[in-house]
Amino acid sequence: MRHAAARPTFCHALLSSMPASPIDAMTAWLAEVSQYALSTVLFIDDADRLSEPARQALTYLLHNATPNLRIVVAARAEFDLNVQDLLSYGECVAVSGSALRFQLGETLQLVAERLGDRVDRDTVARLHEVTEGWPLGLQLALTVAAGAADPRSEILALCSGGGLRDDLMEHMLRLLDAEDVGLLTRVSILEHLYPDLCEAVSGMPDTLARLERMSRDTPVLSQAEQGTGYRLHNLARLALQRKFAALPGSERAELHERAARWLSSMSELEAAARHALEAGRSDFAYDLAERSLYDSLMAEGHQPEVMAWIDRLPADVLEARPRLLLPAAWSLALSERNDEAARLVKRLLAAPGVTDELRCECDLILSGAAIFADDPDRFAALHDPWADNPPLVAPALLHVHANRTAYRTLIDGNPSLARLKQQQAPHVHGNAQGYLNQWGELVIGLTYLWEGQVLLAEKLLRPTLARAEIDLGRRNPFVCMLASFLAAAVWEQDRPDDAVTLLADRLDVLERRGLPEAVLLAFRTLARAAIQHGQEHRAMELLDAMHALGVARRMPRLCVASLTDQIRMHARRYRAETAKRLLDDIDSILAQEIPVRGPLWVRSVQAMRDLAAGYALVAARRWREAVEPLARAYQQASQARMGRLSIEILGLRAFVLDQAGERSQDLLREALDLAAAYGLMRVFSDVHPDLGAWIDRVRTTSATLPAPVRPVMPGPAPTVHRMEPRPTASLVLTPKEREVVELLSRNLSNKEIGLAMDVGEETIKWHMKNLFAKLDAGNRKQVVARARLLGLIGG
Repeated sequence: MRHAAARPTFCHALLSSMPASPIDAMTAWLAEVSQYALSTVLFIDDADRLSEPARQALTYLLHNATPNLRIVVAARAEFDLNVQDLLSYGECVAVSGSALRFQLGETLQLVAERLGDRVDRDTVARLHEVTEGWPLGLQLALTVAAGAADPRSEILALCSGGGLRDDLMEHMLRLLDAEDVGLLTRVSILEHLYPDLCEAVSGMPDTLARLERMSRDTPVLSQAEQGTGYRLHNLARLALQRKFAALPGSERAELHERAARWLSSMSELEAAARHALEAGRSDFAYDLAERSLYDSLMAEGHQPEVMAWIDRLPADVLEARPRLLLPAAWSLALSERNDEAARLVKRLLAAPGVTDELRCECDLILSGAAIFADDPDRFAALHDPWADNPPLVAPALLHVHANRTAYRTLIDGNPSLARLKQQQAPHVHGNAQGYLNQWGELVIGLTYLWEGQVLLAEKLLRPTLARAEIDLGRRNPFVCMLASFLAAAVWEQDRPDDAVTLLADRLDVLERRGLPEAVLLAFRTLARAAIQHGQEHRAMELLDAMHALGVARRMPRLCVASLTDQIRMHARRYRAETAKRLLDDIDSILAQEIPVRGPLWVRSVQAMRDLAAGYALVAARRWREAVEPLARAYQQASQARMGRLSIEILGLRAFVLDQAGERSQDLLREALDLAAAYGLMRVFSDVHPDLGAWIDRVRTTSATLPAPVRPVMPGPAPTVHRMEPRPTASLVLTPKEREVVELLSRNLSNKEIGLAMDVGEETIKWHMKNLFAKLDAGNRKQVVARARLLGLIGG
């Protein structure tokens, strides 16, 4: 303080006669600070290493800080300073390690500021994943990339290894004790660093003490934020695994063997199977895989891991183990290799003693393959015989059946009924609850998008995506499908940066393992974003890629959708000949496909074809002729209750009629009213720039047209203020407690509430303890019920 504030006599009396206790010393120090008209910031680092008396003095200091004093306390490990009361009343902010790391959106903004558009978003997302948002790691990478002729290639090289990245990690590892490096090398093969597991694998009795010390002293290792144990930084793990690969083969096998035995004893069977296979214990590994893969896929959504096992298992092993055939068939059905699932199902049904339950499950597999093959008629043919009273016992399969029933209802054009049927799904307990419920929320989200209800879609899908990313990872196929649907919803609300960020480094996953609708929406959203940024060449590339994917995966509806969007793009600039050629391409596809397709598929493309014809006539400025195909497209979209498409066509019809010399303001007013009600901020901008200009002109001359209204982003329900009953003073909640109750009313767990509020799970537990006491509640449901009864939160 003497040096920083240039006050050589600061605390002279305190230093000349030290008080009897640290608390007295802190009191005297605070008194001196309060006398100076200076704004003071005190930084205390490594606070977790303080002695108990010093920690008590720091707690006293935090509770009695003067108005001109701010205090920043930093620690590597979690520790208790007894400041929960300060947190509750907003006088103190807890910043976790996850908050200090950059989020993907922040990384994208940083790279854009440093490198402009020389690096695409997918590359930035990979860099973010490798560095885990570590600011120093990002800074080092950008320093190297900024001086390169091709920054994108330089960043990809850094992500894949070599050069600066390896030198940096080698230098960091050289600073560690040799035995510490040996321990980290041997446990780098583990996905989760549980202390007991690390001790069992390494054979070092002081493993826990070493892990605790390294988590405090180095950035290589940190405490896991979710669950117990520790986690290695991605860059450190890759460097250590290279060291592991250099160990003798016998030692590597022994370490994998130890990991397999420990994990197997803890019922972590799938992970144990992987280690057993690496140890050369093939039969043991296959036994473990046979016992675990089905639950790993159905209950936890680990499709990539199951697909990896399918590619790794010899064909004779797969054929000889029927319990491996089911997860293999399920996993293949929900991917671009869906046609391979039929062969495995045939093998299952050829076995003796086949029950109706197994036949029904096999049809669920094949109907799922039909969905991923974009063959709705085959899906309906397989699902409909089991639609009522399926002979299924397992709750997980009944939940899958309910999701399929909802989807079947949706493609019949009844989105609201589809939601009702999905909500009738049976309750699932255990590990499968979260994953299967998330699948149900994905189906409901799709019904909202189908109707054009983008506000409701975002409100449902955003927390679902946050939970799924925690459980499964950012690039899991299911997570990528959720992101595609959410991106479509936020794009329609005119938040293009949010939409593109959601899809960063996910398109390749969707191409291989995404639902056709998720693939279509992802490509369409990215293409429209490119058009908005004046990158028409990029939009053409994306739409051509969607067409090529439709050809490769034998999904002609994707080809029709791609060509329709291309015609829409060319109609914006009145390129009549190009639009006509593309329409002819659509007609050629339909001439080949309609004779061999069923009514559901034909209905799904007919509205697109008529809309494409309308846009092609707009491109040629043949306004009068465009009315008829647009009227047909509107009728088909309305019958299918496709709300967003209906509004698009309604606005385009009003524009076409106006250009043809007819009065159409009533039609335009209806389209604008519906778009405002649904939160569709971009629908008319995406249709045609001249439509948007016409709307602006009409608004300036007509007071009856509704003004554009930007929807409010969904958040916690507003607090309802009631006169009766009035809560007593003892029951008044702090702002943080009120927010916890609001999130609790949405059935979120402590971990999910902490993620939403950007605080630790222990902080949420403290708030819950206070809420139980204030509201005299015995469980979480009673907390919400009593808070609503007392008017403390909205009902």
